[in-house]
Amino acid sequence: MSLLLEIPLFILIILYSYVEAFVKLFVPVKRKSVTGEIVLVTGAGHGLGRATAYEFARHHCKLVLWDINKQGIEKTAEECRKLGAMAHAFVVDCSKKEEIYCTADKVKEDIGDVSILVNNAGVIIPTDLLSTEDHEIQKMFEVNVLAHYWTSKAFLPTMMRNNHGHIVTVASAGGHIVAPFAVTYCSSKFAAVGFHRALTQELIALKKNGVQTSCVCPMFINSGFVKNPSARLMPPLEPKEVAKQVMEGILANQRMIFVPPFLKVCVILDKFLPARAVAALWRLNDLKFDADVGYKDKEK
Repeated sequence: MSLLLEIPLFILIILYSYVEAFVKLFVPVKRKSVTGEIVLVTGAGHGLGRATAYEFARHHCKLVLWDINKQGIEKTAEECRKLGAMAHAFVVDCSKKEEIYCTADKVKEDIGDVSILVNNAGVIIPTDLLSTEDHEIQKMFEVNVLAHYWTSKAFLPTMMRNNHGHIVTVASAGGHIVAPFAVTYCSSKFAAVGFHRALTQELIALKKNGVQTSCVCPMFINSGFVKNPSARLMPPLEPKEVAKQVMEGILANQRMIFVPPFLKVCVILDKFLPARAVAALWRLNDLKFDADVGYKDKEK
């Protein structure tokens, strides 16, 4: 098709997409069933990972739970069993590729093929860049980004072979907008968002439309990772509240899940407003959290 014909077609697709999006505001989206699926959640020992595991347990999934904290992951598994789900707990350090691959083989052999993978494990060390130790930078990228590659390479082949499955990338608002004293964290979450978007396009190119993808981008969550978070426009969220919205997004095969939904508006404004207006927007939000700022001390 010539370019002169493709451009009007492109404009028509844009208009149709806007109309479709408007209609969907009033028409309930059809939700899929996940009952009986084998679901793996990394970082399930507390916070959002634990709350997400509980949501899948309520849908009677078979749960595979990973976390570096033995006590935390066993508690999550126990509560999931009380909710009527089968749950298997594994102690895994998601910063170590060998542990991920080894445990993945054990899961496939002893439990079965994972059909829903929730890459939730994450690390944040709030400090200024120059005070962040090299090993801390490496750790954040290993857990927040590289682990997504290793888990996906372990479980995605079967999903693609069956043309059935779901990869959930838990990123952050910090994967779209930035904050001081979280340079490494935001950088790693931008990478996680990029991983999700590129993987989505690759699956489409390979015609594996039965393998769905979702990227979860919440604002700060009261999970203990960051101390004393606060903001005017989008106050910190509770893990249970976020997990419910995440579950709704997964069941609707939503590609990008912003929590709260208003965050999407802020992301759009951040991209299109002039720099001065963006700065005023974030002053209005007044985001705060405890951070170890050592740069001034090093100057003395």
